[in-house]
Amino acid sequence: MTVEHIRTQLEQIAEQLDDLAMSALRDAVEEGATTRPEEEKKLTRARRSVEKAISILEA
Repeated sequence: MTVEHIRTQLEQIAEQLDDLAMSALRDAVEEGATTRPEEEKKLTRARRSVEKAISILEA
């Protein structure tokens, strides 16, 4: 396993987290929510953390 392989996996995870966050937002809008759901906030924080790890590995 190489750093490049791990970085690629992290990029895929970041995309999956983004998809889940968008789904949570869509669901909240459909349910009439007027604020961001906690689930979306957690998923967004996790995605940002993964993106930070990606940038560290690129350095």
